[in-house]
Amino acid sequence: MVIAVIADIVGSRELRDRGAAQRALDETIAQVEQDRPLAIHPLTPTVGDEQQGVYRALPDALLSLLMVQLRLPEGLAFRFGIGVGEVRPVTSVHGELADGPGWYAARAAIETVHAREQRAVPRTRTWIVGAPGQDEVMETVIAASNAYVLARDELVGTMSTRERHLTYGRLVGRSQQELAAQEGISQPSVSKSLRSAGAAALIEGVAALRRESA
Repeated sequence: MVIAVIADIVGSRELRDRGAAQRALDETIAQVEQDRPLAIHPLTPTVGDEQQGVYRALPDALLSLLMVQLRLPEGLAFRFGIGVGEVRPVTSVHGELADGPGWYAARAAIETVHAREQRAVPRTRTWIVGAPGQDEVMETVIAASNAYVLARDELVGTMSTRERHLTYGRLVGRSQQELAAQEGISQPSVSKSLRSAGAAALIEGVAALRRESA
């Protein structure tokens, strides 16, 4: 059992330069993998506006996808459908095709994100679905994780681009002084931005998720 992820671009049809957007997405994903290499197969474009990736464990996927959300440039956002279950390649004359219940679950999850966006939770970006046959423990983990990502997406969705990038910097261990130099602002301004954005809650949440010290 692994974690399958399907990502699609929010508002892809409205992008003025789809090629430039894809290059920005590719750079973001590559940087996240360089800073925290967590994926078995990093998010990779497949068809249209979709990307697919595979992770060993749910905490790995949740951290990596949060980092992608935080590092994306202004005007770009992903939805993430996360499937818990088996994945397997199917051989074709055109190469290997992704198949298995993990992918079906990921597809159901991203459809749930679309549905929730259109109703009471417009900042929803992430959902998790378990393939049939999950044990009671994993079902509980998935339910708790969905509650976590609902709150997390709401918090990230209220951040400015600068606040997201500053939070990303703190998440990967950069000091406030380093971030101030990077952004061309003062250290107290960095501190104020992080505090008002709720960055500490996100970082503490990651530590709790991965059972690490913040």
